Amino acid sequence: MKFKGIIFDLDGTLVNSLEDISDAMNKVLQGLNFSTHTYDTYQYFIGSGLRNLVSKALPATNNSDEEIEICFERMINEYREICTLKTKPYEGIVELLENLTSKNIKMAVFSNKADELTKKIALEIFPNQFDTAVGLSTEALKKPNPFEALEISKKWNLKPEEILFVGDSDIDMQTAVNAKMFPVGVTWGYRTEEELKNSGAKLVVNTASELIEIL
Repeated sequence: MKFKGIIFDLDGTLVNSLEDISDAMNKVLQGLNFSTHTYDTYQYFIGSGLRNLVSKALPATNNSDEEIEICFERMINEYREICTLKTKPYEGIVELLENLTSKNIKMAVFSNKADELTKKIALEIFPNQFDTAVGLSTEALKKPNPFEALEISKKWNLKPEEILFVGDSDIDMQTAVNAKMFPVGVTWGYRTEEELKNSGAKLVVNTASELIEIL
């Protein structure tokens, strides 16, 4: 099978955004006199959307829907201001995208991060690289729901099996399986190779250059 398109996850796959996300949430927690968390802890909070991250970061005694919503709004306001402050592409990603562009491979971003922030980060860090950047607009469409991935395949006029789905988490691999795309896990993100394989990864790569070899 010749792959003609790639859908990338954002956080933990294209960019290391752990510190900016953590700093924004910790600032909210500090303002409420709640305990903060380390970067190592936050890497296990990332992957299912920022609202879910807020719920995991809050104390169990302050985790009502109302409190989550209030803190989510505060977190988004904080994060919006710093979302590209420390966030950087992983090693080899810029070169990978340039190589894929030269080969006329279609590329998109599909993230569980809020749609506004997904588009902002993709545009600022990777200007003019992606055909589409889609984030979370409604909880019902959150990965592993494959709806947005399949919409991208329709836009490209490609069959799902002609598309690689590249991500660093179990959620990404489940999304690829649900969309009937080819799941590729990356080990430089926030999850382990074992978790990726157990979640459906058909291939796991350790460097960005290995993706070129697949194509």
